[in-house]
Amino acid sequence: MRKLQNTLYITTQGSYLHKERETLVVEQDRKKVAQLPVHSIGHIFCFGNVLVSPFLMGFCGENNVNLAFFTETGRYLGRLQGRQSGNVLLRRAQYRISEQNPIPIARNIIAAKIQSAKRVLQRRLRNHGEHEEVQAAVMALNFSLQQLKRAENLDLIRGIEGDAAARYFGVFQHLLAEKNGFGFDGRNRRPPRDGVNALLSFLYSILGKDISGALQGVGLDPQVGFLHADRPGRDSLAQDLLEEFRAWWVDRMVLSLINRGQIKPQDFVTEAGGAVNMKPEARKLLFQSLQAKKQEKIVHPFLQEEVEIGLLPYIQAMLLARHLRGDLAEYPPFLMR
Repeated sequence: MRKLQNTLYITTQGSYLHKERETLVVEQDRKKVAQLPVHSIGHIFCFGNVLVSPFLMGFCGENNVNLAFFTETGRYLGRLQGRQSGNVLLRRAQYRISEQNPIPIARNIIAAKIQSAKRVLQRRLRNHGEHEEVQAAVMALNFSLQQLKRAENLDLIRGIEGDAAARYFGVFQHLLAEKNGFGFDGRNRRPPRDGVNALLSFLYSILGKDISGALQGVGLDPQVGFLHADRPGRDSLAQDLLEEFRAWWVDRMVLSLINRGQIKPQDFVTEAGGAVNMKPEARKLLFQSLQAKKQEKIVHPFLQEEVEIGLLPYIQAMLLARHLRGDLAEYPPFLMR
């Protein structure tokens, strides 16, 4: 089991990162503000105008540290990729199954996604009582799961997933506490046009990069998926696995931050073109909350072992690799009971 390593988020503009012996140093205005053991860092996410020394880049490449760059508002720009690890036979199996028989893996992933979304809605019903629209959405998701059992081509699986997502986000506003002042009129992106969508898109992007790094760590190609179509520049396999975590991890986290009043409508700013972005202090709180979430422990539903939530991308990447090698008859997607 790979030990959970820390993720370092650099958001202060003008920061400079470099390696000093066996430590990572963060400087701001030519003053040292942090010094950390370099081997304790698993991921470095840089937002906006952040400089990284060539020696630190080299260390990240040699030691498979995920060094990723984003705009100040969280749009993904690129990632430093070190030496590809793993067995070439594993990647050949991945490519072969992706082309010849992706249906079983894609169907399992979407089944887990729809089940997780349904449980988020059922949680609302348990905590706050009956709600006609939410109950109808739960019934619609049950029907989607029944349809999925008979789906034998990718277009049909994608269609079922799209309909289920529309049903789920069609009642998502009823999961938000009205007193906190957030509105939600469906899922929108590129750019997000309200605070809820800004939070969802930002966290989906961050978690997607974690998954990409985990896939590379077990020797898989993040760009060759089973559900999402190949597209230049897109980590399709990472997007596949992200589906398992959207509702259970990201959506529930966003709902908690809003309903507890930790994130408020005034924590966002609307740009001239209509895009809604988080203010720096809100982004800092979001990172802190994500790090705290990663340290929480659960019993993994398949392994039946206690693990940190931050390890889940690595565990699912490992399980997928085992399936592709033939060690597991099916790929077990992440689904908390």
